[in-house]
Amino acid sequence: MGGKKKLGLKQMERMQDKKDDEDKDKKKKEKPSGQKEKRVIGVITPDIKNEKIVAEIKKMNALTPYAVATKFGIRISAAKEFLRQLENSGVVQLVSGNHIIKVYKPKND
Repeated sequence: MGGKKKLGLKQMERMQDKKDDEDKDKKKKEKPSGQKEKRVIGVITPDIKNEKIVAEIKKMNALTPYAVATKFGIRISAAKEFLRQLENSGVVQLVSGNHIIKVYKPKND
């Protein structure tokens, strides 16, 4: 039948005060280092006629929507559309994939 003994009111107050002090200390420490700069992610797909972008694409071994999105700072949905446009123009070739993700590779000219 035992179990943990219930704390008295004074003991509960002390524990709550100690916890509040620790929380305040954590918040003070996080503020200076916790400041992150928000990046605005572009929605517009890059131009497939731009030679610099096509050259960057050809340097990559495998092209996934995530890799293209992080490389050019665009959304994944825009990266998917961009890869479809590149495939239609003949710059990349579909290697494998399903309805969720597709993997492309640059075509060898």
